Amino acid sequence: MKHPLIAASLVLALSTTAAIHAAAPTDTMMNELVESYDWVRPQANFVRRVVDIPMRDGVKLHTVIIFRKGLKDAPMLLTRTPYDAEAATSRNRSQDIDEVVRYSDQIFVDNGYIRVFQDIRGQHGSEGEYVMNRPLRGALNHTRTDHATDTYDTIAWLVKHVPESNGNVGMIGSSYEGFTALMGTVDPNPALKATIPQSPMVDGWIGDDWFHNGAYRTFGFDYDLSQTVKQGGGAVPKGTGDEYTAYLNAGSAIEYAKAYGLLKMPAIRKVLEHPTYDAWWQGQAVDKQLAKRPLTVPMLLLVGEWDQEDSYGAPAVYQALEPKDVNNDMVSLAIGPWRHSGVNYVGRSLGPLQFAGDTAKQFRERYELPFLDCHLKTQAPKCDTPPVITYATGADRWEVSQKWPDGTYTPLYLGAKASLSFTKPDAGSDSYVSDPAKPVPMLPRPIHMEGNEWKEWLVHDQRFVDGRPDVMTYSTGVLSKPVHIKGAPKVDLHASTTGQDSDFVVKLIDVYPEENSANPVMAGYELPMGIEIFRGRYVHGFATPAPLEPGKTYAFKWSLPNVDHVFLPGHRIMVQVQSSLFPLYDRNPQSWVPSIMDAMPKDYVKATETVHYGGDAASAVWLPITGD
Repeated sequence: MKHPLIAASLVLALSTTAAIHAAAPTDTMMNELVESYDWVRPQANFVRRVVDIPMRDGVKLHTVIIFRKGLKDAPMLLTRTPYDAEAATSRNRSQDIDEVVRYSDQIFVDNGYIRVFQDIRGQHGSEGEYVMNRPLRGALNHTRTDHATDTYDTIAWLVKHVPESNGNVGMIGSSYEGFTALMGTVDPNPALKATIPQSPMVDGWIGDDWFHNGAYRTFGFDYDLSQTVKQGGGAVPKGTGDEYTAYLNAGSAIEYAKAYGLLKMPAIRKVLEHPTYDAWWQGQAVDKQLAKRPLTVPMLLLVGEWDQEDSYGAPAVYQALEPKDVNNDMVSLAIGPWRHSGVNYVGRSLGPLQFAGDTAKQFRERYELPFLDCHLKTQAPKCDTPPVITYATGADRWEVSQKWPDGTYTPLYLGAKASLSFTKPDAGSDSYVSDPAKPVPMLPRPIHMEGNEWKEWLVHDQRFVDGRPDVMTYSTGVLSKPVHIKGAPKVDLHASTTGQDSDFVVKLIDVYPEENSANPVMAGYELPMGIEIFRGRYVHGFATPAPLEPGKTYAFKWSLPNVDHVFLPGHRIMVQVQSSLFPLYDRNPQSWVPSIMDAMPKDYVKATETVHYGGDAASAVWLPITGD
């Protein structure tokens, strides 16, 4: 006798076959292309809705709503993206929601959240015109709409048309999505209760994607091309060779753009037309915009300690908003041991560094989810998000602070014989020749600014340039006790040049012991804890470039990225000084040209750079040292 389940299956199969044969035969030459296929099947454990939400000007924005079946009275978590809402909600086209959403979203859909992704204007399924980092309405945007209005209108629609929701909305996203998460807090919809901007694009000139302290970041060409071209976009078609050679052979940034037809792209032209921190850049700086407005939406700002793209934005917004946070409970800053957007992936390692567990998962579970729960859920737990959450690299532990920076700034002086000391040295100087024809590489050649090479370059061992004649290296002795820093180290570099312009790059480095049998990979490793550039022509102000007077000593001051790091006993602290970091940053010709973008081959000249120390010109890196 057949088992009942086997018998039932056989009956079903026979009835299905009979139904097919009962219909008219399918014409062999019938068109086999069909309009669509709903890949979400009835057995799926989730609901996925696709809608086009109208904005106030009639433009419709493509939106995907996804949540686990059976949800009621649930908060919504919105991401407004240029990176394709469909792709973000169909990762594996599985019938299991954990396989469909992005890895970092599993924690939210598994804890009762309705996840919403929306294509911003002009991208993927959305109507309208695309403008890179569309400015707020005002001097730079004379239309009726911006990301703030689009967020407001989107939330209004969601609250009205998603019956499974409790009417509370949060925002989250990294990089460009972090930018839109911030913009949504400008004149926000009352239903927006919390936001988590991760590595947000905030100021593209001071320290995020396109410039750092006036030096142009050449990888912006690839990003702009991929973002603004419907067909034929992606990376610049320069082949698979050494990017160092490709940029060097092209010459200036504009000559490179001409060679690859990039000047046809409005986004690229706009950047090249504004090499100085003028009103165009200042008018788009999100931290400056938010500083003018009341703080009404609780915010958890996040950045990676080795963020290779947007290290500036989150701390800058924190500094702009923290004075408005009178009870120290509305805006928090978090710094994790990650590369750009690393919080959304597995966080056990970065390059050769190994951490104590999956730090990204730890952060999502301990801080991100509780922050959203307390602000968005109907039966909300008490909010207790610390003002500052950081991961102490070197010591491998999470820490909380009440303020940031959380250390006392103490000068670490450059001195004679390549020394580095907390004691001010006698006056002196060191010189090196900077040759634009042989710029210092950012990585060992050949260089490819993509994949893991790009994601991990900020933790690359710096021994590959240590000893070059155009790289000055200063080091402490072996540390007998830990040095714990929490904040952004500050550079105070006293230097002169024989040219009329110069770049200066400073690296703060943790040098591991030469013998390390417990972890041989790290033996003698020179781990960067911060690398940043300053373009000399801006020494009198970012909006007022001027030639440098040859031979005159200037005080160049800027900050390195924010860190929480412990230099352990047995290690040494090192500082490197150089005048190029290529091809990440375009070369400084070192003669005076009104715009470096337009520099001609004859403009690139050698210059002797002199670093002064001690006396009235005491070069130092000021470390925010804690007392623990």
